[in-house]
Amino acid sequence: MSIADVWPYVDTVLKVGLGGAITLIALWLHQRRHQQLANGTSTAQRRLALLEEISTSVGTVNHSFARYSALVIESTRFGKTWPAARRMELEKVNAELVAEFRKLADAEAKLLMLGEKTMEKTLRLYGAKIALFRKQVYVGRQDITEQEIADLKTSILVLREKFYDLLSRRYDRLLVA
Repeated sequence: MSIADVWPYVDTVLKVGLGGAITLIALWLHQRRHQQLANGTSTAQRRLALLEEISTSVGTVNHSFARYSALVIESTRFGKTWPAARRMELEKVNAELVAEFRKLADAEAKLLMLGEKTMEKTLRLYGAKIALFRKQVYVGRQDITEQEIADLKTSILVLREKFYDLLSRRYDRLLVA
């Protein structure tokens, strides 16, 4: 066999081998890119899930605070004639609110973990305002006016709204990305 007879076989083997190598490299690059996109999407999805958990925690605290504030305002109106059953309900709601503050602390930690310092600070101020409200408005206190109580509640609601505005903007940016 001469080289002229073998050369077409060698040429075909080289072409098929080179085509196979190019196909494998292209497949590897495509797979790698697809996996990187999937990782980026799962990270964004994880951030969205964390923000939803934070929103739920803050909503739970807000609900407990609303119940607490309604009962304590009622107690300041009625004074000593306030029924004992309502007082027991307030004690139960107060204990629930204190327990919910753990969720608020967890939400603050998650925000710090996500690098959301502004949101965390707003949430911390929100919690501090609720604590201040609890110290200033309590059962048996008669020297506080309803206007002072309303002003305290308004300052708390303003912080809550500010927090939810920040959370909403971040959530929307993650959805778009």
